[in-house]
Amino acid sequence: MTGERGRAYELDRSHVFHSWSAQAVLDPITLVTGSGCEVVDEQGRTYLDFSSQMVNLNIGHQHPKVVEAIHAQADLLTTVAPTAASLARGEAAERILAHAPEGITKVFFTNGGADANENAIRMARLHTGRDKVVSFYRSYHGNTGAAIVATGDWRRIPNEYARGHVHVFGPFLYRSEFWASTEAEECERALHHLERVVQAEGPGTIAAFLLETVVGTAGVLVPPPGYLAGVREIADRYGIVLILDEVMAGFGRTGSWLALDQHDVVPDLVTFAKGVNSGYVPVGGVMISAEIAATFDERVFPGGLTYSGHPLAAASIVGTLDAMAEEGVVENAARIGADVLGPGLHDLADRHPLVGEVRGVGVFWALDLVLDRETREPVPTAEVGAMKQALIENGLLPFTAENRIHVVPPCVVTDDEVARALNIYDEVLTAAEERLL
Repeated sequence: MTGERGRAYELDRSHVFHSWSAQAVLDPITLVTGSGCEVVDEQGRTYLDFSSQMVNLNIGHQHPKVVEAIHAQADLLTTVAPTAASLARGEAAERILAHAPEGITKVFFTNGGADANENAIRMARLHTGRDKVVSFYRSYHGNTGAAIVATGDWRRIPNEYARGHVHVFGPFLYRSEFWASTEAEECERALHHLERVVQAEGPGTIAAFLLETVVGTAGVLVPPPGYLAGVREIADRYGIVLILDEVMAGFGRTGSWLALDQHDVVPDLVTFAKGVNSGYVPVGGVMISAEIAATFDERVFPGGLTYSGHPLAAASIVGTLDAMAEEGVVENAARIGADVLGPGLHDLADRHPLVGEVRGVGVFWALDLVLDRETREPVPTAEVGAMKQALIENGLLPFTAENRIHVVPPCVVTDDEVARALNIYDEVLTAAEERLL
């Protein structure tokens, strides 16, 4: 089999240890090239990439302006220590801050989203002199020491080695923890729950709230109107730093430059990665308010990374954000979500009883799959795995999690590509219903 699949597959199965996986059962697809919303495997078969790889490929595969920006920087200077000034790094920070909320003035660069959250937590703790961090049970913040413990899902449990983490339930009306029947009730009760946890833990012990602006891997949960503004009020009341995790939701994914642009909230720290350069070179970072940055004017910040603001990564950010602005990529994501993808997914739900709820915004959507719409019993994970394989066989790379199919194409996706994808989802849902219902 390895001979048929080629040398890339053989080397992978012989030597590569994969994340979040039991190694013996893996059978990875081998991808060799791509363009825009499509990728090609070693047999020359083309797939629609409606996973955006790891929900990070906002500008699509092999965008020529981003590739050229990396080439140009490689010809000039391939690496430079973070202790030196670098034009590419400075320009990347300038481009990022152009899309930041008022009062955010500095950028600390990291290698990805996990260490962005790690360093944001460190900043909040040092700024406040407090220890605890409050985050959602339905969340994912990365696979490093504090970030994985801030995470709420199952991946936290075998990794709980960091101290000072508290979890709460965020708003999620479809599967409400608060017996709510309206978005307004869900918002009010979730905020009450959050404040009561703060009071019970001791407000003087809590350094930060760390929340995904739109919860991503745990379900594509768009907060109800007023929720994030309410969180900001609670944070202000008790002197708590508000960190918004925009690693997955930021830079076009929701149809705005940052997901927080759609909510009445100004955080103290914003973490980012993924869409800021579509993962062409590993990079992430923390946008820092002037107040928190000033904490370290005369005090040493005890954190750093050898590759902080790596020039190739910085150049890829400049190339990405410039191309997105010039080509209206964020506007395309907003239009696609409102006029094409969102309506198309709701039409699927109308015709398929397996779809309990459709939720999302921009190019950030999820189908919540159920065996019974009345009880909302989730489709078993194994069945979703079978649907994932069927989607791949039909020419679409999906992103699935638990009982959900996340529909997350690049922000450059076209109307025709959405129509092709909707037809594939339709076929696979039909076949699954014949088997399950």
